[in-house]
Amino acid sequence: MYFSNEDIKNLPRIKRLNLINSVTGVKPANLIGTRSKENSNLAIISSIVHLSTNPPLLSFMLRPDHKVRRHTYENIKSEGFFTINNITDNFIEQAHYTSAKFDREVSEFKECNFTEEYLSDFTSPFVKESSLKLGMSYVESVFIKSSNTVMVVGKIEHIYISEHAINKDGLVDLEVLKTVGISGLNSYYKLKKLADFPYARVEDVPDFLSK
Repeated sequence: MYFSNEDIKNLPRIKRLNLINSVTGVKPANLIGTRSKENSNLAIISSIVHLSTNPPLLSFMLRPDHKVRRHTYENIKSEGFFTINNITDNFIEQAHYTSAKFDREVSEFKECNFTEEYLSDFTSPFVKESSLKLGMSYVESVFIKSSNTVMVVGKIEHIYISEHAINKDGLVDLEVLKTVGISGLNSYYKLKKLADFPYARVEDVPDFLSK
């Protein structure tokens, strides 16, 4: 099967959304926790990537459409903090429905049966049920003109994780944490580690041609 750019533009909207959101493969599934002065907010995000290790910066994408108010973005900008919480195979369905367009006065924590947790005097709520939790401070927003989206950049201030899920080199074992991933908008996958390899150096590359 083949799709040209013109074919993609002419696809029905939902089919186009599913296709373009799944061709890149499985993406990390996380819940962003924020607070306004009145309420808590929780939103599922599948676009988190790391930007830097020193300082430890992460980013994710939002579409601040004026027709649909993005409570997560408003809260991050006004309060200056947010949390990132992994999604495990124990609560996939609950996490998925945090994407529903609830009114501002409604907390997704309550509606989707998650427990708010406050740690280290951090003002934004963590998800108690998550096995990996990050406390983030807001750094900046970068507008992407070509897609009318915003890249939100944050700095890691706190990490909460089981010591059994980190190896001696600092690598997090996502399988131990039961972390899941997302493909498209609605499909969830379990993660299974297949292999570990050493850092790739030219002098250490195996002779693949002779295999």
